[in-house]
Amino acid sequence: MSKKLWMGNEAIAFGAIRAGVGVVTGYPGTPSTEVLETIAKHNDNGRIYVEWSVNEKAAMEVAAGAAYAGQRALVTMKQVGLNVASDPLMSLAYVGVKGGMVVFVADDPGPISSQTEQDTRTFAAFSKLPIFDPTSPEEAYTMMADAFELSERLGTPVLFRATTRICHACATVEADDTVYEVTPEGFTKDPRWVIFPRLSYAAHKHIEARNAQLSDTFSGYAGNTLTGAGTLGIAAGGVAWAYLNEVLDGTEGVKLLKVTTPHPFPDKLAAAFLEGVSEVLVLEELDPVIERALIAVCGKQGLPVTVRGKLDGTTPAAGELSAETVRVLVADFVGRELPAEAALDLPPLPVRPPVLCAGCPHRASFYAVKQAAKQMKKNAVFCGDIGCYTLGNALPLDMTDTCLCMGAGITVAQGIKRVEPDRLCFSFTGDSTFFHTGLVGIVNAVYNKTPMVAVILDNSSTAMTGHQPNPATGKTVTGEVAERISIEGVLTALGVSTVLTADPFDLAAAIDTVKQAAVAAENAVAAIVFRAPCIAVTKPTPALKVAENCIGCKKCVKELGCPAIVRDGERVRIDTALCTGCGLCAKICPVNAIGGGANV
Repeated sequence: MSKKLWMGNEAIAFGAIRAGVGVVTGYPGTPSTEVLETIAKHNDNGRIYVEWSVNEKAAMEVAAGAAYAGQRALVTMKQVGLNVASDPLMSLAYVGVKGGMVVFVADDPGPISSQTEQDTRTFAAFSKLPIFDPTSPEEAYTMMADAFELSERLGTPVLFRATTRICHACATVEADDTVYEVTPEGFTKDPRWVIFPRLSYAAHKHIEARNAQLSDTFSGYAGNTLTGAGTLGIAAGGVAWAYLNEVLDGTEGVKLLKVTTPHPFPDKLAAAFLEGVSEVLVLEELDPVIERALIAVCGKQGLPVTVRGKLDGTTPAAGELSAETVRVLVADFVGRELPAEAALDLPPLPVRPPVLCAGCPHRASFYAVKQAAKQMKKNAVFCGDIGCYTLGNALPLDMTDTCLCMGAGITVAQGIKRVEPDRLCFSFTGDSTFFHTGLVGIVNAVYNKTPMVAVILDNSSTAMTGHQPNPATGKTVTGEVAERISIEGVLTALGVSTVLTADPFDLAAAIDTVKQAAVAAENAVAAIVFRAPCIAVTKPTPALKVAENCIGCKKCVKELGCPAIVRDGERVRIDTALCTGCGLCAKICPVNAIGGGANV
């Protein structure tokens, strides 16, 4: 045993390594990304097969195949990625697995970097699968082995959910250097692997009976605890339990229930908790999963207990909890002041709205499309997607009119076109998103002959989640050279007749390219691949400077919104610490007052 300072996601990764995982698949998405990356980095002797899959559905199915063959497999994703993977997961709940299969999903209360605040615990009930919900990085480390063991014992996938503050918190973990040995016996042909209605009917009955038994098992699980005594009770799960322990000044007069397996819910343990209490406060993030379960237990047991939480407005219905908010909630519930930590005299944080980085090629791409549509006097709509380029919605660019989910920009544009035939419809999709869920949208447009311009923003990186590789980059998560899949080649193979490529920083040529695509899109699908690397993966050139002949028109500020260009009285100046020398501002300056850099 040795002590390690790990981020929660690192603890989860090392927990999987310790549990003998042999295949790890996933798709990057904050706050889940570091789990797979940590395993890839600490994969001694290449024992574990690790891949960034094209999307979460592919990741789920690759892992399922490995589990069919008896290997322990881990799938990683964020909560909205589970939507993409839900089709195979729902069927896997019925088909089952042979080797242990754990599906790690990171939820994002807030949300800090997601489209939704959906709760994977609710998805567990929907899919009828067991789920683990650790309350700390330390617990996440040991709990991963429990999840694999349960998966193999029951022959079912097991969900493993953590929220942002568990994923990204750091803690000292007692690490066990021993690794569980797994010798997969290989795939054995069996009718059970082929899902049919008759087999599914039988499996459904088995699942319902199994979950009833599992509820009893979870009532005795070490991760679920019942402590304290009194007529008031507090139940908590996830990071809310950590906050509760941080603020509660002892357990005198308060009965505490910690829940780490919210489905199937540990009814017997909950009944013991509810016995003798008159009122319960439930602390949890996102959905009222524990709250609803406790209310159900009260109903089944005939217990006259008032359960307070999200449903009656006692606790917030959305967003994150914090130690501060939990302190206020608990103090109000128990009717006494709780000691607070000494307040630090800190200055207010600066306002930092999300914005495209200085020198981001997406800014240049958006600007070229905007100027082309303006010069052609086209009534254009700009359908966005999930990625850094979603930030194109901010002023002054104002280039993201819609944003729904991964890959939807391409298909939403088609729907608008069908209602407004005279609209010039653009979609914007990143290189990774193009392969993730963009391909089907392109096929749909070509097959149904929907005129539009599909813009693929290829910055050689899955940038927003930490610059992971994708099929267009020519390397894998382990750094191996891979076949670089040509975006232009794929578009052509799918039947797009006009496929153009441009450097967005060559502004005049980029605008002409957009005009060509717009003309071609009058009767067919056209595509533009704007190719320029993300500034985080390429070396920036010398910063630009503003000369004395600046007339203070501020066109560079008003039209680009680059964070490196700042107002300086009646003129502007360039923050050399931020400027990457991309040269876009120099190209739009009406008096050529900006110089330097490499692309001017």
